[in-house]
Amino acid sequence: MLTYLAGLEDIWGPFRLFGSITFRMMMAAATALCVGFIIAPPIFDRLRRLKAEQIFRNSSEVGKLADLHASKKSTPTMGGLMIFAAVTGSSILWAKPNVYVITALVVYAGLTAIGFFDDYLKVTKKSSAGLSSRWKLAGQALLTFLALGLLLGNSETRDAMRELWLPFVKFAVLDPMPLWFAFIFFFFVLAGSSNAINLTDGIDGLAIGCTVTVAIVYAVMAYAAGNSIIADYFLLSYIPGTGELAVVCTALIGGSLAFLWHNSHPATVFMGDTGSLALGGLIGSIAFMVHQPVTLVIVGGIFVMEAVSVILQVGSFKLTGKRIFRMAPIHHHFELAGWHESKVVIRFWILSLIFAFIGLASLKLR
Repeated sequence: MLTYLAGLEDIWGPFRLFGSITFRMMMAAATALCVGFIIAPPIFDRLRRLKAEQIFRNSSEVGKLADLHASKKSTPTMGGLMIFAAVTGSSILWAKPNVYVITALVVYAGLTAIGFFDDYLKVTKKSSAGLSSRWKLAGQALLTFLALGLLLGNSETRDAMRELWLPFVKFAVLDPMPLWFAFIFFFFVLAGSSNAINLTDGIDGLAIGCTVTVAIVYAVMAYAAGNSIIADYFLLSYIPGTGELAVVCTALIGGSLAFLWHNSHPATVFMGDTGSLALGGLIGSIAFMVHQPVTLVIVGGIFVMEAVSVILQVGSFKLTGKRIFRMAPIHHHFELAGWHESKVVIRFWILSLIFAFIGLASLKLR
């Protein structure tokens, strides 16, 4: 579509809008939002008819939390399929295809498949176990290898993708990264982000709402990295072509908002691992490609809090036999402390916005 419209620019001036990245960012968000609203009802109705219901742990495993979430037992899962269709379709329509866009969508598709298989096992076996962590990590490692192969196999992106940038520093701290280090680093970014959002997806609207704020920040960062003037002004790494990832990010915003419409409390559908694993991997891969992977620790502060709370809880129990929190991830701690689910979500959204502002501020503080 974009190739055809580009040929019309000389015939009629307004078609030049379609070459503007800011215009395409807005259209990507609007398209994903509209597609999401249109396809959500039939997809979710189909999931209900198939009884693809979320499997919850019983009171012997999670105690009082099982009673708090008892009303959710008939809620379908795998809603991440809707987000995937809306985001991917909109991205293909509005983003000019380049190695960055292709890499992002390959990672997204791969993790959606892994997450779907995990949810499928849970639903069919009526168990919360699903796919083992070992196989999930293996899949994430394979996708890391594939993504890095695409980026390093392209002569135009090979050198840029071996630079390591840190927030608050105005030059690459490592250039070039050794191949083994680049793989390990990319894997930790991709898998860490993927699993962190997966842990956050425990109550209605929490994970997808925080995903929106993170996607907004990375839309700005991708746009800045792909614009030589803005990159020079903020002392950022200029990476030609990464501006197209801003289109993918705005498509993600639109698709996420459409899903949030149905996932807000009380949720009529859950994204499942189909959504959470994939969204985290997509964001992680984009963060790596725009040279802002470490900034994700700031921008995705809520996801970091959730992951760290699980690590601390498990570590404390194994070392001392005592728990630090009532339950981990930490959003369950506040639920058991008496906060209503909606209060937990809204307060975490507020924190997510604060983290987003801090992450954006890091662009100037160099």
